[in-house]
Amino acid sequence: MDYEAQYEQARQMAEQALKESLLDMGPHQELLQAMRYSLLAGGKRIRPVLVLKFCEALCGSMEPAVDYAVAVEMLHTYSLIHDDLPCMDNDDLRRGKPTNHVRFGEAVAILAGDGLLNAAFELMLREAASAGSLAGLRAAEIIARRAGVTGMIAGQTLDVTLEGTAPSLEKVSYIHAHKTADLLTAPLEAGLTLAGAS
Repeated sequence: MDYEAQYEQARQMAEQALKESLLDMGPHQELLQAMRYSLLAGGKRIRPVLVLKFCEALCGSMEPAVDYAVAVEMLHTYSLIHDDLPCMDNDDLRRGKPTNHVRFGEAVAILAGDGLLNAAFELMLREAASAGSLAGLRAAEIIARRAGVTGMIAGQTLDVTLEGTAPSLEKVSYIHAHKTADLLTAPLEAGLTLAGAS
């Protein structure tokens, strides 16, 4: 199988898991609709594919990484919803469609992002607990750290607080390393950890 076919196979696996991930998430239909609207809006799905393929590269299977792949995409999506808000980048379109806050209003968009953030950790921790997997807990911690206050959020904070100031190479590099690269590094580390890497 060539690389494109392998990528597509992993992408389809992730896409199917994403579609199934929010089916039983409680009674608030507008919130669930807003979460699904952004989560299922398409895209390259590079982050979940990286989790799946790095796990497979070491242990021969993508299966142990499916829930973590979904969680990483949930975290990525929550960050996009919040990034698009009027208080951040104030974007009206994402992937050619109205952004979440344009479609559902600011309050529901914020809650949809919050919902995806929490759903991601609920999914990973439930999977790790049910499998009795220390590797699963470690992978969840890696993802949390890379997405958190020393990772993606740190980069986003510097990005918004420096708006209107003169950029420096050091500050721009920091923003790229954390706002963007940490959510690309997390899937690699998590996938390998799930496959048993030290």
